[in-house]
Amino acid sequence: MQIGLSKQEHTILQNLRTQLQQLSDEKTRETAYRFFKEPIIVYGVKSATVQALAKATRKQIKDLDKQTIFWLCESLFHSDYCEESFIASSRTYELRKQYQPQDFTVFTRWIATYINNRAKCDTFCNHTMGEFIEQYPSYLTELKKRTKSKNRRVKRAAAVSLIIPAKKWKFLSDIFQIADALLLDPDDMVQKGYGRMLKVASQAHQQEVFAYVMKHKAIMPRTALRYAIEKMPKDMKVQAMSK
Repeated sequence: MQIGLSKQEHTILQNLRTQLQQLSDEKTRETAYRFFKEPIIVYGVKSATVQALAKATRKQIKDLDKQTIFWLCESLFHSDYCEESFIASSRTYELRKQYQPQDFTVFTRWIATYINNRAKCDTFCNHTMGEFIEQYPSYLTELKKRTKSKNRRVKRAAAVSLIIPAKKWKFLSDIFQIADALLLDPDDMVQKGYGRMLKVASQAHQQEVFAYVMKHKAIMPRTALRYAIEKMPKDMKVQAMSK
């Protein structure tokens, strides 16, 4: 998926991938394989090293226009390597001052097409999608529609895209609406996603989230419930967990 890239930009990608290969190690790769319950593709490069490489790459592309950087990011996502996805997510977030409404279509297509594990989902959605929604809150309606998807990552994305806004006391009613839509989802990846969203929201709106949990605790999956109450005081946790 490298249509639209010049020879120079192809060289940037090739050099980046060569560096990732050189920086990989078997121990890090095996640790990653154990961490995920689903098949993944990794070079085996430590997170801090990936972040440093992403920072170095930024200098190489700082003069490129937004569309070209998006093409580069799509090529990185398309490779399916986790490390390349993390670098692409970092690049898209750095373009946040240039976001436009039509970017929502691009971002949601990337999620549906390339985001295939929890780490990729959260890395991209927490920051890029979260920032987009903060800038264009009218797209919350479209975000909520993603809770009806058959794709588990798309459904998780609908929840975790509001985690950073939740830290800023934003969109509480929308957070509850997304939790309502995902409440009985049988997929633990989705349960953990909306449970984490509620957990973060509880740090700003403890009483409201506690009331929500108490209202739904009889039917809320225990996985989601435990995530939601993780930051609450012990007495609240006891009440929430009681039969």
